[in-house]
Amino acid sequence: MYGSILIVIAIAGIFLLLYLVMGVKLHAFVALLLVSLLVGIAAGMPLGEILSSVESGMGGTLGFVAVVVGLGAMFGRMLEVSGGAERLAQTLIGKFGEKNSQWALGITGFIVAIPVFFDVGFIILVPIIYGLAKKTGKSLLFYGIPLLAGLAVTHAFIPPTPGPIAVATIIQADLGWVILFGVLAGIPSMILAGPVFGKFIAKRIHVTVPEYMEVEKKEYDKDLPSFGLIAFLVFIPLILILANTLSGVLLDEGNTVRSFLTFLGHPFVALTIATLLTFILLGTRRGYTRDEVQDIATKALEPAGIIILVTGAGGVFKQILIDSGVGDVLGQMMANSALPPIMMAFAIALLVRIAQGSATVAMVTAAGLITPLIDAIGYSGPILGLIVIAIAAGATAVSHVNDSGFWLVNRYFGLDVKDTLKTWTVMETIIGVTGFLVVFAISLFI
Repeated sequence: MYGSILIVIAIAGIFLLLYLVMGVKLHAFVALLLVSLLVGIAAGMPLGEILSSVESGMGGTLGFVAVVVGLGAMFGRMLEVSGGAERLAQTLIGKFGEKNSQWALGITGFIVAIPVFFDVGFIILVPIIYGLAKKTGKSLLFYGIPLLAGLAVTHAFIPPTPGPIAVATIIQADLGWVILFGVLAGIPSMILAGPVFGKFIAKRIHVTVPEYMEVEKKEYDKDLPSFGLIAFLVFIPLILILANTLSGVLLDEGNTVRSFLTFLGHPFVALTIATLLTFILLGTRRGYTRDEVQDIATKALEPAGIIILVTGAGGVFKQILIDSGVGDVLGQMMANSALPPIMMAFAIALLVRIAQGSATVAMVTAAGLITPLIDAIGYSGPILGLIVIAIAAGATAVSHVNDSGFWLVNRYFGLDVKDTLKTWTVMETIIGVTGFLVVFAISLFI
């Protein structure tokens, strides 16, 4: 009987969270904290223990997330300011040729979104797709959808972007596995949602550059960096993190090489190395003063702060569920369900995403709810990486009018709501469903 009451409390807490974010328009950080406190009180936790849970949930999550997201934001901002994203796009379009520019744009988005936030990457690169659409007379969607797909896939699936970092931290998944499975799920997702769907939808909806969006191409105060340098800087932290994970599989514990790779490939160290290299190779070596580099890095932390706090509040929600006993009941209930855990993770994230729009809130909420099940079953290793991508896939699909990304695309492409649903929403859903199907298929063999 008591278990049933706890389940009702958990469900009521989720509905209250959705109401506060959607109806009251309360910021997700405050809403998550408030709901966490109310769930703890309703579950009968002593008030002192509730405060301890808030502190440990916030501290346990932010101890990792704040460092990784902060370093990643500075790294990405340096890449943005230096024109690194522009260089990637120009080089790839030059190599692929105008005929295959869809593929070049998809790959550009895929690479750029590793260090750069989705919306920033899109705004930097949108003049390029405007130029291509004007030159060829093709629908803006022919070029825009592949770019968006590349950006959206990496933003959702591949650390050090904030979403997968947040989920991996909450469910304690190894980032190396998350990167590996994120790439495996992301490549087919980008292909289907980008060049394939872009070509299909461009034949049915012809979009020209909106008159009110006659943006000038951004001028950079320095020469653009080389393609090789940008590729090196983007991939070095991923390679170091993957080397750490693989060394744990291939080398015995206590092995000197494994110990060295474990240290070097820890996200803190890997991202610190990458960020310092960007400060030097894209900053001071290219004529920026140390004060200018410092200002760029400081400005990068402004948008990162919001993501960090929302993620920390998600960690509080998870901790309250566990410490109140709600988590045990939820875990047992889900463990007895006929649905595989990876499918349940996808479904929870998808439902929250559809209801309130924010992918970040959908991810941290789903991670908090699925953690008790993971603890009950005793999952560890690669399967946790698959669950992270399943949650990310669910939180990506069915973006609609309650998602800021929907309106960003609506404005820059000059679409009406109906056509934005036919283009952006379908693209996001293809990404989410394809990503989930890939990790679900992999899970059958792990």
